[in-house]
Amino acid sequence: MAEFRGITRRGAVRSITVTGLALAAAVALSGCGTAPWDQPGFNTDSVTPTRSSTPTAPATITPIVNELATGSAHHTLQAGDIALSVDYYSTLSMDQWTAEANKPLTFSLQGTLGSDQGQSIYLSRVSLTPAVSGPTGPLTSPSPITDQSSTAPGYYIKAPYTYSQTFILPALDPSATSVTLSFTYEILLQTAPGSGDYAKQTASDQLTVAIAQP
Repeated sequence: MAEFRGITRRGAVRSITVTGLALAAAVALSGCGTAPWDQPGFNTDSVTPTRSSTPTAPATITPIVNELATGSAHHTLQAGDIALSVDYYSTLSMDQWTAEANKPLTFSLQGTLGSDQGQSIYLSRVSLTPAVSGPTGPLTSPSPITDQSSTAPGYYIKAPYTYSQTFILPALDPSATSVTLSFTYEILLQTAPGSGDYAKQTASDQLTVAIAQP
């Protein structure tokens, strides 16, 4: 009887051990189950993606051009065979070029010929058209200013002679930040020395000046 009971205990121990292994395997399998998104009926539309914000680029600051910042400006123009040399300056300092001020602009014009045979060069007419700009774009501008020669055929401008003039730019819109001055020079070139016939040439130029802020 004792031997029979001993065998029975070993069989019980073996039975308990097998049962424990089976339980551990079941737990392990339950930990490796199917992911929720792989299960039938899972709605992927319900998943909200994470969005990253796009950084905003910093505002670009556009500098205001001022060709008279050093006190004067020199431009060279070409009208056919005529080379024109123009100097611009103002007797009013740039810090006084405010919108409400009367702003004087002085310019001098001189011409030379590329193939000079002794012909004369004359300026028959010069006109200035202002274009005013503000922080958001163009503003109302003053009327054009014109100097029409009162003598025929015009003002003699062949070097070493020079045409000089001062135009007064009136008050501008209070929000003005700059003004672009467009010049048109109408030139008469003598066709031959001593001739009463003239060929007309036109030269255009621009000058941008900043308006001082109060």
